[in-house]
Amino acid sequence: MKKNILLLLTLVLSIVLAACGNEDKDKKEITVATSPGPYSELFLKGIKPELEDKGYTVKDKDFTELLQADVALQEGSVDVNVDQHKAYMDTFNKERDAKLTNITKIPTVPAQIFSNKNKDIKSIKSGDTIAIPQDPSNTARAYRLLEKAGWIKLDADKDDITITKKDISENPKNLKIKTMDLANIPRILDEVDYAVIPGSIVYASKVDPSKGLLKEDLVDDLYLQVVVNVENKDEQWVKDIKEAYQSERFKKVLDKENKDDYWKIPKQ
Repeated sequence: MKKNILLLLTLVLSIVLAACGNEDKDKKEITVATSPGPYSELFLKGIKPELEDKGYTVKDKDFTELLQADVALQEGSVDVNVDQHKAYMDTFNKERDAKLTNITKIPTVPAQIFSNKNKDIKSIKSGDTIAIPQDPSNTARAYRLLEKAGWIKLDADKDDITITKKDISENPKNLKIKTMDLANIPRILDEVDYAVIPGSIVYASKVDPSKGLLKEDLVDDLYLQVVVNVENKDEQWVKDIKEAYQSERFKKVLDKENKDDYWKIPKQ
């Protein structure tokens, strides 16, 4: 009798575990954490229809801040996010002891230098004020863009995504580089001489991207990424999202959206 009970319990446990495994394997509902900006919109326009054709139900859950979206992704209340680059994700993982991972690079809008006072970067004057984002990864990319403009020189040994003010080796025009919350930069364009604004903020604040004076050169860690919880990285639905970004349907949507070379397309 005891043997029969033991066998029955083992059988029940096996069925339960198999059911749980099949539930993950056969997952057909995907919740994407959306944030204000072009990347979530591009997902909904170009990726959602492709996934729906494969039998998925795609839901979107809005977040006003990327930090909130990443917390939800880590906790499992959403499945995927497409609004951050690897440098931001790595910082979140380190600070929150989280386990998010990037799956594939996606089209990205580069940061640019803007000005309401000057028509080009050659108009820079001694003592001019430059507004740049204050969060570490975007600060680093801003310093690189200022170096590209020829305004400053940086310590050549520093990594692209770990640059700080201390790494400025030359500032011949004594520029006043002012760090601030990146969402506020478009609002103070009349108060500064130049500003570095990331692509998502250009889009959200309705700044005309054609008025940008100089685009950044994107390094790998600054391309936007498809990001999921590491425990899901090998699931079929994750593979299908990656394939959707390489589909002909998505390429057609991107061709329509990519006016004036607005998007930088990563090499896969």
